[in-house]
Amino acid sequence: MLRNKGYEVVINEAASDRPAANEEILGGVSGADALLSTLTDKISPEIMDTGLPSLKIIANFAVGFDNIDAEAAKQKNILVSNTPGVLTNTVAEHTFALMLAIAHRISEGDRFSRAGLYKAWGPQLLLGTDVSGKTLGIVGLGRIGSRVAEHAVRGFGMKVLYTDVKPTPEFEKEFGAVFVEKLEDLLPQCDFVSLHVPLLDSTHHLMNETTLKLMKPTAYLINTSRGPIVDEKALAVALAWRRD
Repeated sequence: MLRNKGYEVVINEAASDRPAANEEILGGVSGADALLSTLTDKISPEIMDTGLPSLKIIANFAVGFDNIDAEAAKQKNILVSNTPGVLTNTVAEHTFALMLAIAHRISEGDRFSRAGLYKAWGPQLLLGTDVSGKTLGIVGLGRIGSRVAEHAVRGFGMKVLYTDVKPTPEFEKEFGAVFVEKLEDLLPQCDFVSLHVPLLDSTHHLMNETTLKLMKPTAYLINTSRGPIVDEKALAVALAWRRD
């Protein structure tokens, strides 16, 4: 499409779909006016300064843009764009796929069967838990969080609690959701907790040793936002502690 409009387009075949090094990102595009990046491409100030001095816009092929130093781009008057909204339904459905999979131990059962361990049905074998009627905590009631909550209420009859920077009365009225101002007050009440916040300084390791300890020992955590929202080391400790 761009070529049909008369633009010169250089495709960086070296980088492919894996995280690319600076020299790979810059391969053959040093004079570019625009850069189409993906979430795994780390666009640093060095790339903007030395590699792409003519750069005017970075179009990120993702909803999130934490792979781009946005402050450096702002200082250099480089526009940064993303693709909000295009994956709202997809991520919401994926969230529920994960929720159902862990509640009903689907992946665990698949591994169990493939390993040849299944011999016969047993009343306690790989016994999971129902999602219907449980309490779901939504952390971040944006486009995706609100769609997950909608599926939870209409599809599974779940009770929805949510926390965000401010309440959404219209949503509460339509879906019976309850606003909880503090995360610390929401977590102990939930059977499932689903994270839907952007990666910011204020949300980095939002789920840490302190907040993980506030969850029910039987609760499930689903993160379809950014990985660093959860402190992985603290999560590993919490899982080991609850397994003992």
